[in-house]
Amino acid sequence: MAHEIETHGRQAAAVFAREDAWHRLGTTLEDVFTAEEAMTIGHLGGWNVRKTPLQGIDLDENGANLVDVPDRFATVRTNPFTGQAEALGVVGTSYAVIQNEEHADTLNQLVEDSGAIFDTAGSLRGGRQVFVSLRLPETMRVGDADEIRTNIVALNSHDGTQAFRLLVTPVRVVCANTQAAAIANHTASVSIRHTTNASIQVARIRDALGLSFRYIEAFEAEAEKMIQQTMTDAAFAGIVEQLYGTHDPLGSRRSRTAAYERTRELERLWGDAATQANIRGTAWAGYQVIVEYVDHYAPVRARHEKATARAARLLTSEEPTRLKERAWDLCAAAS
Repeated sequence: MAHEIETHGRQAAAVFAREDAWHRLGTTLEDVFTAEEAMTIGHLGGWNVRKTPLQGIDLDENGANLVDVPDRFATVRTNPFTGQAEALGVVGTSYAVIQNEEHADTLNQLVEDSGAIFDTAGSLRGGRQVFVSLRLPETMRVGDADEIRTNIVALNSHDGTQAFRLLVTPVRVVCANTQAAAIANHTASVSIRHTTNASIQVARIRDALGLSFRYIEAFEAEAEKMIQQTMTDAAFAGIVEQLYGTHDPLGSRRSRTAAYERTRELERLWGDAATQANIRGTAWAGYQVIVEYVDHYAPVRARHEKATARAARLLTSEEPTRLKERAWDLCAAAS
């Protein structure tokens, strides 16, 4: 995966509060920011995303002819750096654009009720996807070891590939990793299809996130149980095997090497990583090791800027979430 944060020269369409992002791109402010500052400082405003009738080019002996494509449209924006129009994706008749300003305004209305503060915002994949996160003021503590904050992450796409989504995600302050955990099949999320205005559905979002806050309480209770439960080296190895399968001695050299390196890295994190020092040997540590591996060490398809590729994968791919959910279930069962 190539570099996914949108950049133009030394500029990047991203803004962060207080702490630099992994990729060191974008603008890091000394304090939190407003929705309006996310649009200006993060280069997310004024895109004017619109639908343009789609046409194809038919080439024959008489030359090139434009052909209308019925009921299909290109989503087009004004590039925030160049001012030029550029296509983002292809959508249908019913698709409704949700502007970045509307994206942020929806979150603004949530801030008024929740006390959350804007924490990150940015553009991925050349403007095809946009993320904004809010940090909630309440902090959970698991035992005496880990402090966990809660974020509301809002994801929008302009290329027709995803709905407008809001996720409630626990975050470990010590390493700033987002975490996704499943409690009895709850996903702590709400999705809004691109067929209507997102801002008018704030009441629905509040209701859904109200359930998610109860989910966070359940998360804290389950995590507390895990930190009180010891886990042996053999039990952790068994969880890794259930997550990734057994090594196939007849597999390709590449797959055998990848499996060996994955196991070696997981064993190192489990036995020696400083991030597990206060919780080592517990079921909670088993879960955190999997999260740390997925977020920071799992291979990505990028020759350069691998940290950036990992950050983008966490926001745009479902596979990391599935692995973490499965790890949560297995470690919770062990407690």
